[in-house]
Order: sequence, then structure tokens, then C-alpha cells
Amino acid sequence: MRTHTRHVLMCVGPRCTENGVLAESMFAVLGEQIDARPELRVKRTRTHCMVACKAQAPVVVVYPEGVWYRCEDAGAIERVVVEHLEGGREVTDLIFHRLGSGDVNPEPEARDA
Repeated sequence: MRTHTRHVLMCVGPRCTENGVLAESMFAVLGEQIDARPELRVKRTRTHCMVACKAQAPVVVVYPEGVWYRCEDAGAIERVVVEHLEGGREVTDLIFHRLGSGDVNPEPEARDA
């Protein structure tokens, strides 16, 4: 295992995409994006359903920051790699949860309650 300073966990379904097929291909994109940047010290790990996306999109979690992203497509994965992992800037429009703070963008019915 190579030395790493961040750990990225990614859900590969099966709930977020049909039988996890798209999520699994997105996990491959995550690996390609990380491997294309050998200066990054990032370990990625595939997980099964984290039951956090409410079937909206695969979840990508970056530690030690504890930032939870909802990634609908390969473009979102690339943004997390380029902006957060490489650039050090969180991709705020994709974040739905932070470690220690609860939901960042609660569902509309939760806000109205």
C-alpha cells in the first residue's frame, strides 16, 4: 500500500445506480484520476451501500476531512479529485454531509418541519 494522507471511500451501490453498474464504472474513473496524479497521497476504497444517498447518486467520502459528496457522474468524480484532493478546495455544491455537523443541505421536508 502506498503512503497516503487522505482516504476516499466510494459507494458502488447497488441502490444508487442500477445494480451498481454505473457506480462501479465511476469507481474506476476515480482510480484513473488519482493514478494520473502520482503526487497525490490518496487511498481509495470501494464500499457497498452506505444508505446515505437516498438512491440519488453514489457517495464519495474524503477523510480526514470527513466531507461526504453526492456524485451523479464521472464529471463530479473528476471535480472532487481536481478541486478537493489536488487543489485543496471543497466542492461545496456536491457536499451533502460533514463529519460532526449533520446534513449540509437537508431535504426540503426536513427544513420545513
